[in-house]
Amino acid sequence: MPTEFIVPSGIRRERADKVLAAHFAEHSRAALQRAFDAGLVTLAGRPVPRKQAVSSGDTLVFALPETRPAELRAVEIPLEILYEDKHLLAVNKAAGMVVHPGAGTGEDTLVHALLAHCRGQLSGIGGVERPGIVHRLDRGTSGVILVAKDDTAHRSLTAAFARRDVVKEYVALVAGVPKQGTGRIEKAIARHPTQRHRMKAVATGGRAARTDWTVLETWGRLAALVRCRIYTGRTHQIRVHLSSLGHPLLGDAVYGFREASVPVAVPRVMLHAEHLVVAHPVTGRALDLRAPLPEDFAAVREQLRVC
Repeated sequence: MPTEFIVPSGIRRERADKVLAAHFAEHSRAALQRAFDAGLVTLAGRPVPRKQAVSSGDTLVFALPETRPAELRAVEIPLEILYEDKHLLAVNKAAGMVVHPGAGTGEDTLVHALLAHCRGQLSGIGGVERPGIVHRLDRGTSGVILVAKDDTAHRSLTAAFARRDVVKEYVALVAGVPKQGTGRIEKAIARHPTQRHRMKAVATGGRAARTDWTVLETWGRLAALVRCRIYTGRTHQIRVHLSSLGHPLLGDAVYGFREASVPVAVPRVMLHAEHLVVAHPVTGRALDLRAPLPEDFAAVREQLRVC
C-alpha cells in the first residue's frame, strides 16, 4: 500500500530522500533508497530521484520494494532459544556451529537454521528476507547470540553494540591460575604480521581492547574458571588477552595451550558467552539473557574437580 506524505511546513528545498528518512524512522535509509532506485517515490505522479528538492506542501507518494526471498535454503536444525518475540530472538549457539555461510561452509550454519525457525516471521533486512545477526561468536565458542527479525530491531541493536551499551560476559577455563583474583587487561589487538589467522596484543597500533576478569574457581595450580567482561568486541579478544597473561584457554593451541598441561581431554576452546544484557530495541526494557553451560564445558570442569 503506497504511503502519501505531505512535506510539512518549515522545509524549503531539501532532498527528498533526507526528508523521508527524517519522518519515517521505522524504515531504514537503505530501504528508502531502494524505493527511489525502483521508481517507487513520486511527486505529482512522476518518479523522482533521491536528490530531488522538495518544499513544504509538496506531496510525495512512496512504496517500498517487495522483499526478495533469501537465496539460502532454510534447514531444520534444532536450536536452543533463550528468548523470542516478534522483533528478535536470542539463541544459545552450540560450539562448532558456524554463524554465517561462507567459503567452505555447508548448510548447517546458524543462518540456515534461523531461516527455518523464523519462516514467515522475517522482514526484508537489507531488502532480503534474512535474520539480522548483530554480533558474532567464533565457530568454537558457545553461548548467547542475538538475532533481529526486522529492520527496526536490526538498526537499534547494531547501534547499541556500536555504542557499547551492552553487557557481555563470558566464562573461560584457562591453563594455570592467575596470581591475582581479578584484573583488567587493556591491550590493543592487531592481526599477527605473519600468521594471518591469528591476532596478537600489541603495544602500539592495533585497535583498543579492554577485558575485565575475575577468577571463579581454581584446581590446584592446574587451571581456573574465569569470568570475563569485554567492553570491546575485537577478534579473538579474550583468547588473546588471557594468553598475554600467560594463561591460554584450555583447548586453544593457536594461542599457546599445551595438551600436556592438564590431565583431562579438552574437546575445544573452552569459552562460553554466558551472559548478555541489552535494551530491547522496541520497548526499551532490559533484556537479561543467560545461556547455561554446554555439556562439554561442564564435563571438563567436573573432570578438573576430581584431578
